[in-house]
Amino acid sequence: MSAVRRNLRVASTMLIPQPRREQLCALGSHLIAPTGSRGRGYVTTMALRVVLVAAAYYLAAVIGLQLELVRGQVTPLWPPTGIALVSLLVLGPGVWPGITLGALLLNLPLGPTVPAAVLIAVGNTLAPLAGYLLLRRAGFRTQFDRLRDALALVFLGALASTLVSANVGASALVLAGGVPQSRFLATWSVWWTGDAMGVLVVAPLLLVARHGRWPRAVPRYRWVEAAALLVSTTVVTAVVAGGTFQLLFLVFPLLIWAAARFQERGATVCVLIVSVVTTRAAAIGAGEFGRHDLIANMVVLQAFNGSAALTALLLAALIHQRNQAHRDLRHACAQLTQLAARLDQHSLPGDQVLDALRLPLSSVRQALARPALGDRPEHDPEEVSTSAS
Repeated sequence: MSAVRRNLRVASTMLIPQPRREQLCALGSHLIAPTGSRGRGYVTTMALRVVLVAAAYYLAAVIGLQLELVRGQVTPLWPPTGIALVSLLVLGPGVWPGITLGALLLNLPLGPTVPAAVLIAVGNTLAPLAGYLLLRRAGFRTQFDRLRDALALVFLGALASTLVSANVGASALVLAGGVPQSRFLATWSVWWTGDAMGVLVVAPLLLVARHGRWPRAVPRYRWVEAAALLVSTTVVTAVVAGGTFQLLFLVFPLLIWAAARFQERGATVCVLIVSVVTTRAAAIGAGEFGRHDLIANMVVLQAFNGSAALTALLLAALIHQRNQAHRDLRHACAQLTQLAARLDQHSLPGDQVLDALRLPLSSVRQALARPALGDRPEHDPEEVSTSAS
């Protein structure tokens, strides 16, 4: 037996590189170590985070159920999915039990059977976990200030990962007899639309609010412009969504206005208003939504809300990157001006000229190399944390 162990140890040493062996040993020690070795503070903090995530999930679900379309628990706008994804991105994957707990508390009274409710809760947990893993793989940053972050959130976090919960949830309802098999596609479409819209509407708003600060020394006309934008977005969206003509495209100039003038803050708020108003119109069958069946309404709603969110978020990210590049260039020009003034006054020794030029020239190079299409720079600060701290 000792010979076999020795051979296995030698084989593992030859096949697994030293850095990888150290990582595996550290991971094994972390998993095997008793809870007490991590400290009571860690356990208390994690328990509090799990409870807060569960409470936030449950409260957001209660709000989302006001727009239910199928069996009192399937809605075309499901905010808990966005809250769950942001919780994983910000707090780490260790808070996933809070998502499961919140989903169980909600679905146990609503589900046709207990196994179906448990299966739905599992699907509601796996979807944001899948979104978290996909975004982490794509190098997503929670600052949400790059074009590639907006693209990743729309296509990976919203449209791709929510297929998991839609498939699991709709299948669970059909297998438990809560929904006829003939309505599987309609239930699936509403489920997928609701989870995807929850990510597109809620996640960007929470991420921007997390890193944003209350604006100070803002001119009064900017507040007037912001108020006019919000009122115009609400009124125009309500009129075109409940009207008899297909004029939803009139919302896009307002989204462009929001992204161009207020970047991510304005874009996320206006996307929230547009999505909530149009989803409400689809839920009550107002305007053009009353002339089509449920599947057609979900296709139109998903296409419109997805296009609106994609347009506003991508444009806001592009403008943010452009403004940041301009700020870098202005800063570099100011440094070069100071350097030129010192050279004119002969206050800078000649052997220090090259050293003094490095800082402004590096700023210029950084501004000119700033990715206009969201390409990943060489050094990405503050990417998604891989720990559960």
